[in-house]
Amino acid sequence: MSLSGARHWVFDMDGTLTLAVHDFEAIKRALDIPLEDDILGHLAALPAAVAAAKHAWLLEHERELALTAAPAPGAIELVRELHRRGCRLGILTRNAHELALLTLRAIGLDDCFAVSDVIGRDEAPPKPDPGGLLHLARAWKVAPSELVMVGDYRFDLECARAAGARSVLVNLAENSWPQLVDHFAVDCRALQQAL
Repeated sequence: MSLSGARHWVFDMDGTLTLAVHDFEAIKRALDIPLEDDILGHLAALPAAVAAAKHAWLLEHERELALTAAPAPGAIELVRELHRRGCRLGILTRNAHELALLTLRAIGLDDCFAVSDVIGRDEAPPKPDPGGLLHLARAWKVAPSELVMVGDYRFDLECARAAGARSVLVNLAENSWPQLVDHFAVDCRALQQAL
């Protein structure tokens, strides 16, 4: 199936629909996480009290970023075009659900996504785990192969592959993970033009 015929789209948030502003190295330093570790994976392995304190700091840091989020090039037009076509739209983010909703409001796309179709790190295991995509496929009553996962990082692509969905890599100058990518577009504007 070509992307132009796809009716079920799932987007990563930060760095995909918004300009990437997270300084993951600075976050890791602030939370005393080794630079080679995944932030959420590291926090999940900590004792509950320590993890809770670090999650609280992370949530407040990410809240500030959500409130000042700016759309990535072409993201508004792409999402609005898909919404106009009657496509089902979801968000799958490693961020918190409430912050994803704040981000959508900040960039003016909150009217395009049902609240229940915004899946954060507390509603499903964080990407690259396919749980969030599989949840949306069940909720939308479609096979995972009918989903298109759009993201800007390897975790998005690995999640799509593990779920049996199609993957689209955006917002990079080149295809950094060709073995995981079904479609590549330099940004959301180019993806919209390809449709």
